[in-house]
Amino acid sequence: MAEYDYDVLVIGAGPGGYVAAIRAAQLGLKTACAESRETLGGTCLNVGCIPSKAMLHASEYFHAAASGEMAKMGVKVTPELDLEAMHGQRRDSVKQLTGGIEFLFKKNKVDWIKGRATFESAHSVKVGDRTVTAKNVVIATGSSVTPLPGVTVDQKVVVDSTGALELDKVPGKMVVIGGGVIGLELGSVWGRLGAQVTVVEYLDQLLPGMDGDVRKEAAKIFKKQGMTLKLATKVTGVTVKNGKATVAVEPAAGGAGETLDADVVLVAIGRRPNTEGLGLDAIGLAVNARGQIETDHDFATKVPGVWAIGDVIPGPMLAHKAEDEGIAVAENIAGLTGIVNHDVIPGVVYTMPEFAGVGLTEEQAREKGEIKVGKFPMLANSRAKTNHQPDGFVKVIADAQTDKVLGVWCVASVAGTMIAQAAQAMEFGATSEDIAYTCHAHPTHSEAIKEAAMAVTGKPIHI
Repeated sequence: MAEYDYDVLVIGAGPGGYVAAIRAAQLGLKTACAESRETLGGTCLNVGCIPSKAMLHASEYFHAAASGEMAKMGVKVTPELDLEAMHGQRRDSVKQLTGGIEFLFKKNKVDWIKGRATFESAHSVKVGDRTVTAKNVVIATGSSVTPLPGVTVDQKVVVDSTGALELDKVPGKMVVIGGGVIGLELGSVWGRLGAQVTVVEYLDQLLPGMDGDVRKEAAKIFKKQGMTLKLATKVTGVTVKNGKATVAVEPAAGGAGETLDADVVLVAIGRRPNTEGLGLDAIGLAVNARGQIETDHDFATKVPGVWAIGDVIPGPMLAHKAEDEGIAVAENIAGLTGIVNHDVIPGVVYTMPEFAGVGLTEEQAREKGEIKVGKFPMLANSRAKTNHQPDGFVKVIADAQTDKVLGVWCVASVAGTMIAQAAQAMEFGATSEDIAYTCHAHPTHSEAIKEAAMAVTGKPIHI
């Protein structure tokens, strides 16, 4: 009889967990995945990345028709919003993709054990009503919405990101608490569909963690799109009465307060690691001050045989980071060498235009030494011009001595796609001159990356 039921048990079937399970099985390890949801894919596929993008895409179509953008290009239409149909196409996308993962589990012979998992020992985990043993256990439980103290989320008037995807009508007024990725994406959806959106952000700029120029550009763009921005402002309370909300705010630095009326309040102040209920104390594993599990370079915790990846460990809470870590941890368990370059992980905000970046911000780079910076406006890019999407720019940051690219930041309608080229270039140690002398197809948005790199080298052509 085998000493353990499985070689690998993965706890959680989000982007990190399901990828880790599939890769481990591909490497010949007997693998199971514990997941308590009725569907696989975690937050990302069920109530996060995927459904929000479905709503963003659909709302862009409606806004292009309703705002007259299409009419300016000779396409005259009178749009009518069918919100239930819009929700329907979102749900269909989610169903197909989560079902696809279930198919991949069967194809790769990964056992899906349904239920919530709790450690009994380092190699014994209770999943629902049964106990499963495994030589290696991978914690990939992801993250959940960070609550705002004193504010009750009822998923009707006061909602989190999950509730914001399920609104059955367009709110007249929406207050978004938090000017980060989730708040701006979902605020954009409902703003395009007709809501008056007010964003309340504690910091003095939107999009914490992004390059300073990008953050300034974001404020200009969202204001132009009709959002009201209350920056350097904190929420002191939210009250609900007769199906309406009143949001009390005041300057973050202190001062006179005011109230905002809203039909819907979206709380989007961040996410926190899902570690409660795992029984980590039973195996002598503690979390750090941010509630995260610390690991070494190979994603091993201090407890032999227990590993962790994704949102529960330090680093950006991004699905693609978790996926890469899922592959790496499976390969490390199998005795191979799994590596993730955490210095080159792109991030994207899927508004219109999109905001994307990889590597260091200009502020971070300047702290490390002398740099060179090149910028190119999308207004001067022929494809952006002909598509009537001139907002934004590309910014390339390079080391002044070696010319090695340290960071790239894009604001463009397809910035999320463009940033892949920059990430690949940085992964292989490219210089700005390498990018500048790489031939780009014409006309494409990506030519703006080439032009920004040429600006770094001091040889710009179109500016």
